[in-house]
Formats: sequence, structure tokens, C-alpha cells
Amino acid sequence: MTQSSERRPSSRVASALVFVSALLTPLVISSASNAQAFGYAYAQPNAYPADEVIGSDEGATPERLRRAVVAFGTTEAPGTIIIDTGNTTLYYVLGQGRAIRYGVGVGREGFTWSGVQTVSRKAEWPDWHPPAQMIARQPYLPRFMAGGPGNPLGARAMYLGTSQYRIHGTNDPSTIGKFVSSGCIRLTNEDITDLFSRVNVGTKVVVLPKNAPVMARGGDARTGITVRSAGAQPRPLAIAPPSGRQAVNLTASQLN
Repeated sequence: MTQSSERRPSSRVASALVFVSALLTPLVISSASNAQAFGYAYAQPNAYPADEVIGSDEGATPERLRRAVVAFGTTEAPGTIIIDTGNTTLYYVLGQGRAIRYGVGVGREGFTWSGVQTVSRKAEWPDWHPPAQMIARQPYLPRFMAGGPGNPLGARAMYLGTSQYRIHGTNDPSTIGKFVSSGCIRLTNEDITDLFSRVNVGTKVVVLPKNAPVMARGGDARTGITVRSAGAQPRPLAIAPPSGRQAVNLTASQLN
């Protein structure tokens, strides 16, 4: 009787553990499945070290076009955006000799431009109204597209002065680093979301000519400002599409 009495609690504990395990297993599987369904990776808590900053990685994207903090010398004030058209890069000046570098797509032959503008408006998941000049070149374009994942303006847009130019996202990241647009500056949706969060209306934007000899990367023959890696990269931001809005899909590569 004594031996039987001693075994009974142990058996109950084992049964309880089996029951709890059966309840928790579907929850874990469900969490991972939901994460995949919404397009993000299911990660365990503390998957990234608290003191390490993880930057965006577009896989096949060349390193020079990946978002990173770099050493950057300029007389422009912190908060200024400088676009190096020839090298398809955009710099957000941090000050103290540093800037955040982003890879961009810029105007194709005959559509590049240069000058100084200011950010006059900001929009999340912007609607798109193709300008008359673009419709004249491409009559098949819609006259209006609602903001959303299928919109070629991507997740964010910053309008430059009273011009028709914008700094915006793209649903076609393969165009980053290329001369492809009608004059707008495009970033990946992850990068435009990061830049958008740092920029205010009124921000100065300096767009350099395609052949400007004033920007250089370490080792280049061109003279000017030396840009080199400064280590830590900014964290990527999660992007949620606008609820209840779904645009017809039109990739940026279809716009000439």
C-alpha cells in the first residue's frame, strides 16, 4: 500500500505534463503559420542581440546599395538628403561625419535632373495620378491607382516642392541601382519606410547631376567626398499594407 501511494502523485504529474504539452503545441504551430501567412518570419524572443543593429539585406543586391551607416563628409546640415545620381545612392546626413546610405533607382537617359528641392508633402501608401506627360508617352496607364502593394509608388512617398518628382518606394526592388524612372527617385519599400520616418516636411533635398565629380567611394579615381562603411546598420522596419485597400498590380518596371 505504501509503494502504491508513492507512485500515484508521480503518475498524476506525468499526466498533467502530457495534457499541457498537447495544449501548447497547436499554439506554437499556429503562431508560426500565421507569421508566414502575413509575410514575416516567425522569430523566437531575443533572436537578435540587443546591442546589434541589423540592416536590410536584399539578397542579390550589391553591398554598395544596401542600407548602411557610412562615414560621410559634407557641409550640408544634419537631416539633409543628398542624391548621388551617378552612383544611384541617396544619403541622409546624420552629422559628425556620418550618413545613412540607401540604394536608389533614378531617371533613365533623358530624364535625370539636378538641383535643390524641399520635401513639401509626405504620404503613406500614396495614391498615384500619372502626370499628363507620362500618359501621353504610355496611353495604356491608368488615370488613377489607389495606394497599396500593387501601386508602383510603393509604401511611402515624399513630394519634392511643386514639381512632379517624388522620392518613393517601389513594388519592383530589381530596379534599385538602375536608371529606369521618369525622374523620380525610388527606394525599396523597407528603405523608403525607414527614410520616411526620419524626414520632415521642409527637409532640404540636393540632387547631384549624373556626371557630378563630387562623390566618391573609397578607391575610386573620382575626386571628392570619400564614403566608407561605418559599421552598424539601421534596423529594417515592418511594413503593413493599408487595410481595406487593394490596388491593381502595376510593377515599376512597366513605367518608362
